[in-house]
Amino acid sequence: MLPSRAREQVEAAIRAIESEAATLPEKAEMLVEIGMGIQRQPKSPDDLHAAINLYEKALQLLGAEFYLERARISARLGTACQAMPGDTDEYLIKARDIYLDVRKILSDHGDSGEIAELEMNLGLVLQSLAGMGKAPITEAISAYQRALRTFDATTYPQEFAILQNNLATAFLSIPFSDERSKMREALAVQCFEEGLKAVNLIDHPTEYAMLQNNLGNALQYASSSHAVENNIQALAAYEEALKVRTRTATPLEYANTIANKANCLWNLPDDPENPDSGNLSNLAKARDYYEEAGQVFAEYGEMERSRIVLEAMAEISTALDQAGKPDVMNGARAHSAQNVGDIG
Repeated sequence: MLPSRAREQVEAAIRAIESEAATLPEKAEMLVEIGMGIQRQPKSPDDLHAAINLYEKALQLLGAEFYLERARISARLGTACQAMPGDTDEYLIKARDIYLDVRKILSDHGDSGEIAELEMNLGLVLQSLAGMGKAPITEAISAYQRALRTFDATTYPQEFAILQNNLATAFLSIPFSDERSKMREALAVQCFEEGLKAVNLIDHPTEYAMLQNNLGNALQYASSSHAVENNIQALAAYEEALKVRTRTATPLEYANTIANKANCLWNLPDDPENPDSGNLSNLAKARDYYEEAGQVFAEYGEMERSRIVLEAMAEISTALDQAGKPDVMNGARAHSAQNVGDIG
């Protein structure tokens, strides 16, 4: 049963349409509009439950002859299921099944934008399920590639950029256990760069920052003999992301990026031309970034992320306290921390 507030929302919506002298399709559309309004700015999972309930009520109003309308409402229902938080796969599997059920109808009778949006959402669901070991990541990649047949860089720059970002993160999520791993790394970097060609800092700041942050991560951990050069390029990418991501406007995204920047600085010599000179200056900068990221994560209840970056900060502080000892002075230390990327 729905909690009281969500139940009241649903009941009020149903009372409103019952008092209307409208056709069943019109009433279904009203329920969908109310559900979308709730889904747009949910205050809790209960709101998403309410939206799901309203979409299901709308579907109950329509017979099989309204197949296209039912497919469109079902696709909207899928997005609400997809947005449900939690560590279980229940709603992700429900969303996946919905998308697969309506794909043929939308392909045959809908417009190209509808089917591309469905493929994009299907890719996201499959990528999340792949992370749980419940779907092959190749299925997510295929869905993104199908969406790109419509969402091109010229007409749909934001969608194109998000798809390139998600394709790249999908490539990078495949375990690097075979000879094709370097090719997938190269493909991921290429996807990020292609996405950045379609968007810019002024018109598409969110997508621009997301791509720059993730490009920095890809460069930082690429299997390459040019690690220093890659890290320098990664720092430049993080700086671009931080033109958008600020502690005031986007605190968690800001903390993600400065933590990633700290990871990069940990491995970068102070003088790239003379790597044996050490990296005490960059270690000090990294420590400060970790500290700030930890504070932001804690402030917003992300305690596990806060713990990880503060542990890294403590490790660096220990290294700086031992400054002058050979193991610290002889160049950048090898360090691998968890970078934080974004999926669109």
